[in-house]
Amino acid sequence: MAHIAIEYVIMVPILIMQIFLFPLTAGWLMNIWTDSRRTQAIKDAVSNLGSTIQQLYFALNHETISNGRATYSPGLPQFIEDYHYSANATLRAVTGQPNSSKILDIMLMLIGTKMAVTTSVVLGPSAQWQESTFMSNSTHACITAEKSSSSGTTTVTIWFGE
Repeated sequence: MAHIAIEYVIMVPILIMQIFLFPLTAGWLMNIWTDSRRTQAIKDAVSNLGSTIQQLYFALNHETISNGRATYSPGLPQFIEDYHYSANATLRAVTGQPNSSKILDIMLMLIGTKMAVTTSVVLGPSAQWQESTFMSNSTHACITAEKSSSSGTTTVTIWFGE
């Protein structure tokens, strides 16, 4: 009879600990999995935006294309797991040289969370960036690029449209 009492003294605290430990561990693992899934989704979205901007720039920068404007809807989802997102970009020169390539750094933020990812896109020396914000929940979210030429100099100005 004494052995049964000792078994209960040992086993009951372990069973009570398991009642709390398993749900906490499962919740912790699910949070890690959810964060990883969201991070991958916004990485895909920012990569898509960067690729689209780069393709628009190189398409319009070709000498056979006349001056004009192109607007493209990247086809991204409006929400990632019920959160909308926004993107901002900044343009910087690779070197201090006037005709060097430029890099567009795009930062995408998942609104309502602390998640943000960035990507960089290499553009040519004629690239210009107009300050703007991409809002995923806008029904008119797009990327716009405009080619213009004056006195032998061609510029391609790119921005997020609405």
